[in-house]
Amino acid sequence: MRIIGGKFKNKKISFPKNIKTRPLKDSVRENIFNILFHSKVIDIDLKNLNVLDLYAGSGSFGIECLSRNASKVVFVEKDLDAILNLKKNIQNINLMKNSIIVSRDVIEFFNKFVLDDYIKFNVIFFDPPYQDISFINSLKTIKNNHFLCKNHIVIIHRESRSNDNLQKYINIIENRTYGRSEIFFGKIF
Repeated sequence: MRIIGGKFKNKKISFPKNIKTRPLKDSVRENIFNILFHSKVIDIDLKNLNVLDLYAGSGSFGIECLSRNASKVVFVEKDLDAILNLKKNIQNINLMKNSIIVSRDVIEFFNKFVLDDYIKFNVIFFDPPYQDISFINSLKTIKNNHFLCKNHIVIIHRESRSNDNLQKYINIIENRTYGRSEIFFGKIF
């Protein structure tokens, strides 16, 4: 795996080699960023934005955002092997000051949201395990709290065969399928 764009383009990203973690493929990540930068319906510029990378794994999405000048990325991950790789990857690009790593389950993170009150997110990226549908509870929590900036985008990576009925929780602006991966872009209403 590698960083595909920005100031750290082509730097390697290490990831745990276990069956618990499914890394986000470079090609899918590249397509996500192409949509973010070139879509006529998504109005987000990553410069100086706050990003929440949920089920972060090795942090490839959030690191890609940092490479493209995001101001701060909060990574939430519970797997210890993934966290070790995530820390190594962030240290490799020397952006610890722009990163917060939260070692806990995503649902627990939202139940005990302990970041400074001033942090609101412009981009939230969900990449839960394909069989996990508990992330939908997080969408409800986000909707009922003040985690988002007015101008925001929520990106969800799911298996193309999953039937999560996401339109009940977010206003889907775009969605794309790449092999087994389906990517949803939306706003919380």
